[in-house]
Amino acid sequence: MRRQDRQISTEATIAILRKGEFGVLSMCTTESGGYGIPLNYAYVNNEIYFHCAPEGSKLTFLKNNNRVSFCVVGHTEILPSQFGTIYESAIVFGKVAEVEADEKRKGLLYLIEKYSKDFIPEGLKTIDQNFENVQVLKLSIQSLTGKARN
Repeated sequence: MRRQDRQISTEATIAILRKGEFGVLSMCTTESGGYGIPLNYAYVNNEIYFHCAPEGSKLTFLKNNNRVSFCVVGHTEILPSQFGTIYESAIVFGKVAEVEADEKRKGLLYLIEKYSKDFIPEGLKTIDQNFENVQVLKLSIQSLTGKARN
């Protein structure tokens, strides 16, 4: 990290991951280009879970190269008179793998607990109804960095 004075602790970086509403998953395309896609996610035990359709570009790219980065931007505030921004962000590097069976169900539950915590019974029914039509992926974090300007 170039700006060491803006680096934040691992604990503060994890806090950004826990409270973030969405992140951007960045992958390599089959033509060796970059591809980033915003998505909902759940951070649990140094892993990030997300779901998707059982087919599509994202899965094609990940089958060819499962090494990714994932970026979450937390609180921001533009400072017009200072030509700057207050911000906080977390960047994760790791590998993505498909999960199945019990872990797939847990991954979906983590997402419901994060985004729909007041609707757990309804969420469990939705999981049961759509279980075979959804794919759950897990990003195993190999390294992370956080940065902030206050």
